[in-house]
Amino acid sequence: MGEKVVSDGFDLSDRHQYRRKLRECLDALRVLLDEKRFERPRNLMGLEIELNLADGDGLPRMMNLEVLRRIGSEDFQTELGQFNLEVNIVPHRLSGRVFDQLAEELRTGLGYADRQARQEGAGIVMIGILPTLTDEDLVSSNLTEVDRYMLLNDQIMASRGEEVVLDIEGVERLNRTSSSIAPEAACTSVQLHLQVTPERFADVWNASQAVSAVQIAMGANSPFLFGRELWRESRIPLFLQATDTRPDELRAQGVRPRTWFGERWIESAYDLFEENFRYFPALLPICAEEEPQQVLREGGVPALSELVLHNGTVYRWNRPVYAVAGGVPHLRVENRVLPAGPTVTDVLANTALYYGLVRSLADEQRPVWRRLPFQAAAENFDAACRHGIDAELHWPRSGRQGGLVKVPAVRLVQEELLPMAAAGLEAWGVERADRERYLEVIEARCRYRVNGASWQAAAYHRAVDSGLDREKALAAVTRRYCELSNTGEPVHSWPPGP
Repeated sequence: MGEKVVSDGFDLSDRHQYRRKLRECLDALRVLLDEKRFERPRNLMGLEIELNLADGDGLPRMMNLEVLRRIGSEDFQTELGQFNLEVNIVPHRLSGRVFDQLAEELRTGLGYADRQARQEGAGIVMIGILPTLTDEDLVSSNLTEVDRYMLLNDQIMASRGEEVVLDIEGVERLNRTSSSIAPEAACTSVQLHLQVTPERFADVWNASQAVSAVQIAMGANSPFLFGRELWRESRIPLFLQATDTRPDELRAQGVRPRTWFGERWIESAYDLFEENFRYFPALLPICAEEEPQQVLREGGVPALSELVLHNGTVYRWNRPVYAVAGGVPHLRVENRVLPAGPTVTDVLANTALYYGLVRSLADEQRPVWRRLPFQAAAENFDAACRHGIDAELHWPRSGRQGGLVKVPAVRLVQEELLPMAAAGLEAWGVERADRERYLEVIEARCRYRVNGASWQAAAYHRAVDSGLDREKALAAVTRRYCELSNTGEPVHSWPPGP
């Protein structure tokens, strides 16, 4: 959710000052890019996972601060809802047995956190949206009592000037209103970071955009919201609508949402930060004491605090990140597409697919974004969110004939993208055993047409057919999901539930 921020409110002078500072940050970023002041390549990756707290019946538990006190580790932090946590894994070099190393760290850390949570009558659940959440759970009184969450809620609601409207039509239709952004807390995701040089940034970001639909098709894990079966990855439209600062009139005028896929391929990281400045008014116009131009004149590296804060309130599915470490600036692509879960193995299979594909696509002499219209990539993303592993995607024809074909996602992955992902991981220096182990999980999902979303949906319908009502069926699915997730076996191998 970004850096810690504290304010009692904003006036016109705050916004004028913030806009000036943001413009200066952009100018400073341009200088840093032109002067090639950024860190050299280090092939560093990072991983964050948002989590749910639920009791033995699969119902949400509003007690993240109590659980965090028990855990007592800076690796675990608050998130928006009181039933949310986030775990951050220290950056790793993308080479060797990195995925097995990550698996060991995650299992150890999550296992410890789960044991501590159980002392408070809760357990850790990795899932895109907890199926048992209700309207009563997602209210402002259940937001985590941290300044930045409260302030963000106040500013988004003030910008809207009216209630949040949730209107999602999928297998069923959901129509709700909310007096706060609390429904956003239902969305728990995996965020993948890749540190890149400025020269490499555009290729990596474009590649990330191109494969986002594939990530969702393979990894969807959010088919339910408020008791309704919606999209296979309902997290995506929910997040968009819950953070939307636009009333109906601005939407009708074509004003861009703060959560968006984008509208073009880019040539530089600067393009994205400049779009943020040009398209989106400040939600949190809080100015730091630093004057970035003065820092540059004195030979230092500015933190660009206003640019970083503003960037954190524009929710791109592939977000640019500027940061300074050890006095040296660097850039990262933050991939925010994936839902959490179902297991550590599944999370790392999704991770391996992403990093492998991005490397191969970014290295291509005829990059996919020169052959795939951006609108087609956006349509792919929508189709994958709606249909998950059963989605059909537009993709450039191989060979010289050119053009696009529409192909089932599972066939595209099996026949074309898995070999590319393996080659990309090899190019990173990931050992063969790691490559094969985790990409085989993706291949098995394709073979059996099973991911987290399809398993949940099938288990739900089986429970309803057995005579359970909607509420009890969703609770039964959640309990069985938790049981099977705790085994660590990937979701494609799970027996039918519940």
